[in-house]
Amino acid sequence: GTRLKVVNERNGRSVIVRVNDRGPFVHGRIIDLARGSAKAIGMDGTSYVSIYRVAEAETPSEVE
Repeated sequence: GTRLKVVNERNGRSVIVRVNDRGPFVHGRIIDLARGSAKAIGMDGTSYVSIYRVAEAETPSEVE
């Protein structure tokens, strides 16, 4: 249930996601995104991203 801000480092676009399981189990990868979340930040396949934990009080409208 942890909320994360995922930023696509290639274009600066970001999305807030909720963690709902563990993984991925592929060496060198740190997160799998749902298709809608990946599309929202312009991802097609794999990409370089930064991940930040979002405080409970923050809502998507308060985070860029």
